[in-house]
Amino acid sequence: MLTDAARCSVVAALRQPARTARIARAVWIAWAFIVWNVVFDHTIVTAGRAYIRAATRAAAKGHAGAPAVRMDDWMRPAATRGLWIATTAGGAVLVTGLLSVRLAVRASAPKPDR
Repeated sequence: MLTDAARCSVVAALRQPARTARIARAVWIAWAFIVWNVVFDHTIVTAGRAYIRAATRAAAKGHAGAPAVRMDDWMRPAATRGLWIATTAGGAVLVTGLLSVRLAVRASAPKPDR
Protein backbone atom coordinates (compact mmCIF):
# COMPACT_ATOMS: atom_id res chain seq x y z
CA MET A 1 0.00 0.00 0.00
CA LEU A 2 1.19 3.47 -0.80
CA THR A 3 1.82 5.89 1.98
CA ASP A 4 0.15 9.28 1.86
CA ALA A 5 3.35 11.00 0.75
CA ALA A 6 3.93 8.48 -2.05
CA ARG A 7 0.31 8.75 -3.16
CA CYS A 8 0.56 12.55 -3.26
CA SER A 9 3.74 12.37 -5.33
CA VAL A 10 2.09 9.99 -7.82
CA VAL A 11 -0.95 12.26 -8.11
CA ALA A 12 1.28 15.30 -8.47
CA ALA A 13 3.27 13.61 -11.22
CA LEU A 14 0.07 12.73 -13.10
CA ARG A 15 -1.08 16.34 -12.89
CA GLN A 16 1.85 17.60 -14.94
CA PRO A 17 0.40 18.89 -18.23
CA ALA A 18 3.02 17.25 -20.45
CA ARG A 19 2.60 13.84 -18.86
CA THR A 20 -1.18 14.12 -18.85
CA ALA A 21 -1.17 15.04 -22.54
CA ARG A 22 1.04 12.04 -23.35
CA ILE A 23 -1.28 9.70 -21.45
CA ALA A 24 -4.31 11.19 -23.20
CA ARG A 25 -2.68 10.74 -26.62
CA ALA A 26 -1.85 7.12 -25.81
CA VAL A 27 -5.44 6.46 -24.72
CA TRP A 28 -6.84 8.01 -27.92
CA ILE A 29 -4.44 5.96 -30.08
CA ALA A 30 -5.49 2.79 -28.26
CA TRP A 31 -9.15 3.73 -28.68
CA ALA A 32 -8.67 4.29 -32.44
CA PHE A 33 -6.97 0.88 -32.71
CA ILE A 34 -9.85 -0.80 -30.88
CA VAL A 35 -12.44 0.95 -33.07
CA TRP A 36 -10.56 -0.14 -36.22
CA ASN A 37 -10.55 -3.76 -35.08
CA VAL A 38 -14.22 -3.80 -34.06
CA VAL A 39 -15.41 -2.21 -37.31
CA PHE A 40 -13.28 -4.49 -39.49
CA ASP A 41 -14.41 -7.58 -37.57
CA HIS A 42 -18.06 -6.54 -37.83
CA THR A 43 -17.75 -6.11 -41.60
CA ILE A 44 -16.18 -9.54 -42.02
CA VAL A 45 -18.72 -11.26 -39.76
CA THR A 46 -21.62 -9.61 -41.60
CA ALA A 47 -20.25 -10.76 -44.97
CA GLY A 48 -19.72 -14.28 -43.62
CA ARG A 49 -23.32 -14.47 -42.47
CA ALA A 50 -24.54 -13.19 -45.84
CA TYR A 51 -22.45 -15.87 -47.59
CA ILE A 52 -23.88 -18.61 -45.39
CA ARG A 53 -27.44 -17.44 -46.18
CA ALA A 54 -26.69 -17.41 -49.92
CA ALA A 55 -25.03 -20.83 -49.82
CA THR A 56 -27.94 -22.25 -47.85
CA ARG A 57 -30.44 -20.87 -50.37
CA ALA A 58 -28.42 -22.25 -53.28
CA ALA A 59 -28.17 -25.68 -51.65
CA ALA A 60 -31.90 -25.71 -50.87
CA LYS A 61 -32.76 -25.12 -54.52
CA GLY A 62 -30.67 -28.13 -55.44
CA HIS A 63 -30.29 -27.37 -59.12
CA ALA A 64 -27.49 -29.46 -60.56
CA GLY A 65 -26.66 -26.92 -63.27
CA ALA A 66 -26.75 -23.87 -60.99
CA PRO A 67 -23.39 -22.24 -60.30
CA ALA A 68 -22.02 -22.84 -56.84
CA VAL A 69 -21.84 -19.95 -54.40
CA ARG A 70 -18.14 -19.29 -53.85
CA MET A 71 -16.92 -17.90 -50.56
CA ASP A 72 -14.22 -15.91 -52.33
CA ASP A 73 -16.86 -13.95 -54.23
CA TRP A 74 -18.31 -12.74 -50.92
CA MET A 75 -15.30 -12.36 -48.64
CA ARG A 76 -12.74 -10.60 -50.88
CA PRO A 77 -14.96 -7.57 -51.46
CA ALA A 78 -15.89 -7.60 -47.78
CA ALA A 79 -12.24 -7.52 -46.74
CA THR A 80 -11.57 -4.53 -48.98
CA ARG A 81 -14.74 -2.76 -47.86
CA GLY A 82 -13.94 -3.53 -44.21
CA LEU A 83 -10.43 -2.16 -44.60
CA TRP A 84 -11.71 1.16 -45.94
CA ILE A 85 -14.60 1.53 -43.48
CA ALA A 86 -12.45 0.55 -40.48
CA THR A 87 -9.65 2.90 -41.53
CA THR A 88 -12.12 5.76 -41.90
CA ALA A 89 -13.70 5.09 -38.50
CA GLY A 90 -10.38 4.58 -36.70
CA GLY A 91 -8.89 7.63 -38.41
CA ALA A 92 -11.85 9.77 -37.40
CA VAL A 93 -11.44 8.71 -33.77
CA LEU A 94 -7.68 9.30 -33.91
CA VAL A 95 -7.94 12.76 -35.50
CA THR A 96 -10.73 13.81 -33.14
CA GLY A 97 -8.80 12.64 -30.10
CA LEU A 98 -5.45 14.13 -31.03
CA LEU A 99 -7.02 17.47 -31.98
CA SER A 100 -8.95 17.50 -28.72
CA VAL A 101 -5.77 16.87 -26.73
CA ARG A 102 -3.98 19.64 -28.63
CA LEU A 103 -6.82 22.09 -27.96
CA ALA A 104 -6.93 21.11 -24.29
CA VAL A 105 -3.16 21.60 -23.92
CA ARG A 106 -3.40 25.02 -25.55
CA ALA A 107 -6.34 26.03 -23.37
CA SER A 108 -4.53 25.00 -20.19
CA ALA A 109 -1.22 26.63 -21.11
CA PRO A 110 -0.33 29.66 -19.01
CA LYS A 111 -1.15 32.93 -20.75
CA PRO A 112 1.70 35.44 -21.04
CA ASP A 113 1.05 38.76 -19.32
CA ARG A 114 0.96 41.79 -21.57
